[in-house]
Amino acid sequence: MDKKDRVRIANRISIVTITGNIVLSVVKVIVGFVGRSSAIIADGVHSLSDVFSTVVAMIGVKLATKEDDENHPYGHEKLEPVMGKVLANILIITALFIGYEGIKTILQGEYSIPSKIAIYAAVLSIIAKEWMYRYTVIGARKIESPALMADAWHHRSDALSSVGSLIGVAGAVMGYPILDPIASIIISILVAKVGVDIYLQSVKDLIDSAADEETVLDIKKIILETRGVIRIDELKTRRHANKLYVDIEISVDQNLSVSQAHKIAEDVHDNIEKKFKKVKHCMVHVNPFGGI
Repeated sequence: MDKKDRVRIANRISIVTITGNIVLSVVKVIVGFVGRSSAIIADGVHSLSDVFSTVVAMIGVKLATKEDDENHPYGHEKLEPVMGKVLANILIITALFIGYEGIKTILQGEYSIPSKIAIYAAVLSIIAKEWMYRYTVIGARKIESPALMADAWHHRSDALSSVGSLIGVAGAVMGYPILDPIASIIISILVAKVGVDIYLQSVKDLIDSAADEETVLDIKKIILETRGVIRIDELKTRRHANKLYVDIEISVDQNLSVSQAHKIAEDVHDNIEKKFKKVKHCMVHVNPFGGI
């Protein structure tokens, strides 16, 4: 996919979700104060953090599409998982804030019974945030963006937190006010888990980990099906954000000329880069096979 198309799709998704989150956050915070629900207020703060995370994701996608230059000959793709780590930290900090407020309310014993309007806010949030998650994850998969995928999970974590808010508020309205701050604590745990998962995935994208087993097997199949390849001596893959680098050593008949051996290596290179759009570059080294 063209780099401009990636940015265009990411920007469209981000503008829609930023607008939705601003409206949703304002509604939840106001309803939380009016309806006396700490869970809904915490949920509103979480939605507000989504606005910042989406902006960070937009920056990550934009920076990652910059062309290779003298200082970055391998490209800028890794800036996306870097932004993913930033988003993960935002989630974890948000979770700590929400959990702290819930624990403080329980320790102080200052419970308040929410009004029924808080229930409607929680239901609205669940529907809106789940839609944002599905809308964003479709785009993230289409452009293979780790930063946008992290932002999608931020929306999903908000939907889950709204489910917790709904349970807590409904329980408090029914006469169990402690359920409201307990819901906030549960929300914080869920949000923190998502943050840790995104952080670990971002680290994986930054430390040159290998491609998944299925992709490696498919690459091996393409190599061995190439005319002139006798065997694979070595195959290494490394993730480069949403891209992949492949290093190969193959054996060919030692009696071939240099140009013939080079042609086989070139065929392997072209076949792999044609088949696997994720492969940014494929390096093929030829070894002679046969004789003593």
